[in-house]
This record gives sequence, C-alpha cells and structure tokens, in this order.
Amino acid sequence: MSYEPKKAAQLIAYLIMKSGGDRLNILKAVKLVYLVDRYSLEKFGFPVLEERRVSMPHGPVNSLTYDYLNGVYDPDPVGWSEVLRDRENHNIALANSDLSIEGLDELSDADIECADAVWASFGHMTQWELRDWTHDPSHIPEWEEPNGGSTVIPLQRILNAVGVSNAEEFANEAESFRHIEDAFRRARLN
Repeated sequence: MSYEPKKAAQLIAYLIMKSGGDRLNILKAVKLVYLVDRYSLEKFGFPVLEERRVSMPHGPVNSLTYDYLNGVYDPDPVGWSEVLRDRENHNIALANSDLSIEGLDELSDADIECADAVWASFGHMTQWELRDWTHDPSHIPEWEEPNGGSTVIPLQRILNAVGVSNAEEFANEAESFRHIEDAFRRARLN
C-alpha cells in the first residue's frame, strides 16, 4: 500500500471537524496525525497512513503529510486541495464549509475510531503542549533528538514502543510488501 495524500487530507479534515472549527494549527495537526497512526499501530497492527515517520526538532511527524502541509508538493493532482486550503497564519483550514464527515470517504471506521480516541486524549492540548508531550521519552520513546535535522523512525521501533509482540516480523513483512509494490509501480511505468 502506498501513501494516499487525499486520505491524509481527510484525516486532517476530520480532526479539524472534531475541533469544532474550520481550521487547526499545523503543528497540532501534524502531531495528532502521528498519534493517530501510532494508536492504529497499537490497536490494529497497521497505520492509518502508509508513510515514513521521522524525528524532527519539534517531535515525531509523518514525513509526507508534513511535506504536504508545508506546500512541498502540488496538492491539486492528488485531491488534497479538494479537502484542505493552503496554510495561513500557521493554520490549515477546510477547503469547503459544506464538507461533512460522510464526505470523508477515504477514512475507514477503524481510522475514525483511532482519530476519535486520539482526539479524546489530546484534542484539548495546544500545539506546544503536544510538542512537549511527544518529546517525553516516557510517552514517545521512539522519538530521538535529531540535532536540528530529521532522522527516520523505523516502523519496528514504533511497534516495539506500543507493545506489538511480533514487531520485527511485522516490520519485515511490511517492508517486503513495500518492495513488491515498488516493483509493480516500476513495471507499470516501463
């Protein structure tokens, strides 16, 4: 399975809707996305979003989602801009005020369950409180100080941190699937 930008946008949109407003601080959004993925790994053994996670100076983040939030990629061809508006004043906003939870068709019931659980635990926190919380090794032991840059957080480290008993086996299997998918993608391009 590969990264789905529209699904990531819909997850952020859902979190915005949970906030009761039409926008969310970007740092808070990126921390909540990471925590939703982490909770899904703990509860179901797989993440909501298929992407690399990295340690950065403000804590752990999902790297591609972070890049989309920061405008590194063109959001139009992937459906991102159908759901979210460009950042303004460090906030990400819903692209359409008529967007409803029912319109978030990329999210499964399990994805929503994970987002609800994370919101219930962390939605009340500010972006700075979340940053500080994710820096605490008693909460997020997989995060490591990246000394101003970023370092990859191996999936196995997250799985171990959330208590998945067969973390190494699962991480190896996930990596095998990634290699197979990459091979199929390359074959389609040729």
